[in-house]
Amino acid sequence: MSAESERLAKALIEFREAEGISARDLARRTELSEATIRLYESDRGQTPVPIVARRFEEVLGWEPGSVPSAEPEPLDGDRPSDSRSVDG
Repeated sequence: MSAESERLAKALIEFREAEGISARDLARRTELSEATIRLYESDRGQTPVPIVARRFEEVLGWEPGSVPSAEPEPLDGDRPSDSRSVDG
């Protein structure tokens, strides 16, 4: 558990309580899954990927970049190509 993940978890829970909404409602507002909302509310110390961080910042009214984010895993097509030739 990092201080940042704890801060985010607390903010999400407080936001939902203040708005009187469920995790499902927050998921709809952020266009994220309910499982994602519950994961970050549970404060399991995970750093969100950029799109998740941005959605949380938007719904919470926080400045862009205020939720630290992890670099997403590259897709197979996004990996740097190997400069070695296979022609040999």
